[in-house]
Amino acid sequence: MNKPRVPKAPLFRDPIYDGAADPTIIWNHEEGSWWILYTNRRANVPCEGVSWVHGTDIGIASSKDGLGNWLYRGTVKGLEFENGRNTFWAPEVIWHDGTYHMYVSYVRGIPVDWSPEREIIHYTSKNLWNWEFQSILTLSSHKVIDACVYPMPDGKWMMWYKDEAHGSHTYAAESTDLYNWKVIGPAITDCAHEGPNVFFWNDRYWMITDHWKGLGVYYSHDAVNWIRQKDILDTPGKRPDDAAYGHHADVLVCNDQAYIFYFTHPGSGIGNSVNSEWSYEHKRTSIQVAKLEMKNNELICDRDKPFELNLCNMGF
Repeated sequence: MNKPRVPKAPLFRDPIYDGAADPTIIWNHEEGSWWILYTNRRANVPCEGVSWVHGTDIGIASSKDGLGNWLYRGTVKGLEFENGRNTFWAPEVIWHDGTYHMYVSYVRGIPVDWSPEREIIHYTSKNLWNWEFQSILTLSSHKVIDACVYPMPDGKWMMWYKDEAHGSHTYAAESTDLYNWKVIGPAITDCAHEGPNVFFWNDRYWMITDHWKGLGVYYSHDAVNWIRQKDILDTPGKRPDDAAYGHHADVLVCNDQAYIFYFTHPGSGIGNSVNSEWSYEHKRTSIQVAKLEMKNNELICDRDKPFELNLCNMGF
């Protein structure tokens, strides 16, 4: 009898800085394995102000089955396109027509506060290891982070991102080729938030956002007009490192099942957002995975409910 394919909790902790955050999951076609790329916060390094969340690389973890044997592979190299030690956050990685596209948040240098400008940078790769700089995207302001990209039925691509200069709301842009983007305008404006993630499941589009007290959930039939429902991951879980808010998630749909990959600040419990005065135990982060379900036409997530993680053998 086959053993149940139950994932480990936490799914992954960064073995160097213990600050794995903002995960995105993608199938590596060349290696035949799943990869998580993530913001590599320096949780265990004493720093001035919030410099511990700056000067960050994009971390890599890989797994053949996604269950519990996630291997730390180092960090993505070759992203620097100008001089200095700079900051990379929140990678969005998609595969299209034989090429990987990464849209990553970028901050020049290692700031000690939240004031500097932020941009979204586009790179391409054939193997997830070697990346070629394409451009700094021209979007709705110079304080934009947390890109999410998803294909539309008409052949266009949509991007959603956080615009901190406009209320920390989600803005949208569109493209026909993944290189040139036209800003459409605000998409979600009911509260300040970050980390929008969009996926299609059960005949509708869903958007998950992080408003720092759990994850906001919205649905749409056209990916334009969004309706909010109840939050998820806003009450403490019982698994190891899971008794805290869920933050900045990525959702993977495989064989009609939907799995949400998110991170927690286990030492903070149900408490504050990122704070420069936190101790190491408060700063450290863990990546978790849970299963999404539908109940009474709403998306729900019981993070304590046992489930099997059955990932496809290829990624979108």
